[in-house]
Amino acid sequence: MATVFELVRSASAMLRASGVDTPEHDAKLLAAEVFGVDLQTVDKAMLMGSETSELAKQGAKQSGEDAALKRFHTMVDRRSKREPLQHITGHAPFRYLDLKVGPGVFIPRQETELVVQEGVDWITKHGMYSAKVVDLCAGSGAIGLSFVTEVPGSEVWAVEKSEQTAQWTRVNLNETAKKYPSIASNYHLEIADATQTPTLNQLDGTIDIVLTNPPYVPLADIPQQPEVRDYDPDLALYGGSADGTLIPERIIARAAKLLKNGGLLVMEHDITQGERLSAFALSYGFSNVMVHNDYTGRPRYMTAKKQ
Repeated sequence: MATVFELVRSASAMLRASGVDTPEHDAKLLAAEVFGVDLQTVDKAMLMGSETSELAKQGAKQSGEDAALKRFHTMVDRRSKREPLQHITGHAPFRYLDLKVGPGVFIPRQETELVVQEGVDWITKHGMYSAKVVDLCAGSGAIGLSFVTEVPGSEVWAVEKSEQTAQWTRVNLNETAKKYPSIASNYHLEIADATQTPTLNQLDGTIDIVLTNPPYVPLADIPQQPEVRDYDPDLALYGGSADGTLIPERIIARAAKLLKNGGLLVMEHDITQGERLSAFALSYGFSNVMVHNDYTGRPRYMTAKKQ
């Protein structure tokens, strides 16, 4: 009989040998997934020297220890081939939501939570109770769904270009609406190119906030991580030019039309792009342009006020 510690240690060694950045964390998370427990329970079982049979008894999964172990080893093998952890589990946490993800959709990152927080803080500061918000380049729906669930009375229009990606947006909308029924009428998904003038042009000059995590990776800087390079959709990654600013600049131009005077743009960008995009925003009628750091202290997103 194997202990949980031995199970995780063996899996961690396999993942480490494959170049996975966080092998122990990933192994523990996969164990939690197959047994239907949380990470704290796995940590406790490792500390106490518990056997995997004990973990199976604690978990919410009804498939039994043998089935859980078989699934665990399959998942570890997939992860060792550098398939994203979130594709293997089928979901990704984002703020207060747990979003479905898989092939064809960009996996939401923790740093993007800051884009939502800026919008929520701004709404709170200005005492708005019926904010009109646009989420350009919606992807999984992480930004727009977070905002509409956290700010009661807000209305969100989300724009996604890829029909394949939009299938994931719809899945997450439907799942989120089960817990927050009111959003069914307050979240609108538009399949369109977020950079084009006709997109949502009926809303021009009426929007309070534009939140966006557009494609911005420089074509001259292809990601080295297989999890990003080989699995995140190119359409969601690359900014359309060597320095990656072509699409973000078009997003700024579109946001300038959508926002009403005094409205706010919050846009994620590459750590190399803050100065250029700030200058571009100023040329498009924005003021109070500021670049903000992410959790690691790197310049990651911009805020700008429409004059």
